[in-house]
Amino acid sequence: MKYRSVFDIIGPVMIGPSSSHTAGAARIGRAARSIFGREPKWAHIYFYGSFAETYRGHGTDVAIVGGLLDFDTFDERIKRSLEIAAEKGLEIHFHKEACVPDHPNTARLHIGDEEGELELVGVSIGGGKIEIDEINGFKIRLTGEHPSIIVINNDRFGAIANVAHVLAKNEINIGYMQVSRKEKGKTALMTIETDQNVDETILDEIRKLPNILHVAKINE
Repeated sequence: MKYRSVFDIIGPVMIGPSSSHTAGAARIGRAARSIFGREPKWAHIYFYGSFAETYRGHGTDVAIVGGLLDFDTFDERIKRSLEIAAEKGLEIHFHKEACVPDHPNTARLHIGDEEGELELVGVSIGGGKIEIDEINGFKIRLTGEHPSIIVINNDRFGAIANVAHVLAKNEINIGYMQVSRKEKGKTALMTIETDQNVDETILDEIRKLPNILHVAKINE
């Protein structure tokens, strides 16, 4: 697996003692913020496995909150992220979970504000790399190796084709696409990896399509 994405360590500088517990945690928090589309007003952060046992000592708590504040892995402000969050009015609650996850470094983030909420499960797999395994109850696998678009939509005929048409029209090549739904005819989620970053103007075009509820991107 290549170290070339926004989720991977950028250079040798990193805040914290552990790439898995700090750099990875920061990237999980930052991914949640990117998908949410803005800074949340509150966050419930659930730690599992090794994260649950060592999150205070290894700085996982300050790192994941730093990610929610949009701090990169080498940002010195991560050390003060809890204080900065309090100054901004970002209400943080940490929860230590006893159940055994599939991976020891697992975190579930439930974030939101007056406009909406997001629930995300992220795993720090080592070396600062992460995987996103779940968004709002939809099972996915997002590695961050390529720029990605997250689309939440009503499960209606033509929704997928319309999104693909917008990307094709703008000469954006799809490298991988996964579609998840909980129930036929309800809400669905598209995870689209592309060969290049997608401009905000293209995302706005997708947002205007019928049956599209939310669009977010994670660039490399």
